[in-house]
Amino acid sequence: MSWRKRIGIVFFLTLVALAACAGYVRAHYVVPILMYHSVHPGASAKSRLEISDTVFERQMKFLRGHRYNIVTVEALADMIDRKQKIPPKTIALTFDDGYRDFYTDVYPILKKYQIKATAYIISGFLGYPNNMDAAQVKRIADDGLVEIGAHTVHHAWLKNLSAQELTYEVYQCKKTLEKPTGKPVVSFAYPYGAFDVPAIQTLAAAGFTSAVSTIPGADQYQTHRFFLYRLRPGGKTGQDLLSWLDGVKSDQISYVIK
Repeated sequence: MSWRKRIGIVFFLTLVALAACAGYVRAHYVVPILMYHSVHPGASAKSRLEISDTVFERQMKFLRGHRYNIVTVEALADMIDRKQKIPPKTIALTFDDGYRDFYTDVYPILKKYQIKATAYIISGFLGYPNNMDAAQVKRIADDGLVEIGAHTVHHAWLKNLSAQELTYEVYQCKKTLEKPTGKPVVSFAYPYGAFDVPAIQTLAAAGFTSAVSTIPGADQYQTHRFFLYRLRPGGKTGQDLLSWLDGVKSDQISYVIK
């Protein structure tokens, strides 16, 4: 190695050390947050928003058998915020929209394998034919395996929403979901993955501690606590699922919010 390269390496390492001391190097964690929507027997293999209950159970059995540390998003966000050491093979499972099949198909499987998850509920859809009602949400919340998160009142596109509408969609959803569960709702998922700076500020002011996006990736930063990355596992099972989880990385470790 030439003396020029050696000097360059020393200079680079010195900059990294100084930046770390100044707090400019952001610690991050590689934690896949898996994103699901609907799980039911008649699911189409071609859909990105649904998988069959058979495939889902194979995935859960595999994760449990391979000793993955499966946590709620609330717990993950707390570990990231406190800059705690996160155990190896930690992942989180999330389910958007609050479909009724979460109660009929997903929850029995989670309970069978004692797997934690976070379910993001559209509060204005409670009791709709394809969605859970308040009593069902209360039952799964009472059991303690599933964290209840918010997904707005009307599945609203939050980016560029007026301040009045944004406040209503965030605050009212939280209030509605906390009434039947009797627990603080602190995790949020953006409908359509749409958000901006006012949305983040409104969530923080309302008392949320994290929000998940649809940005693909697994690198989770404390500074990204209000747009954590997620991944779609699709129908992967067995060795395919294992290889995918072991090799997953994010190419989007910086994201500009407008």
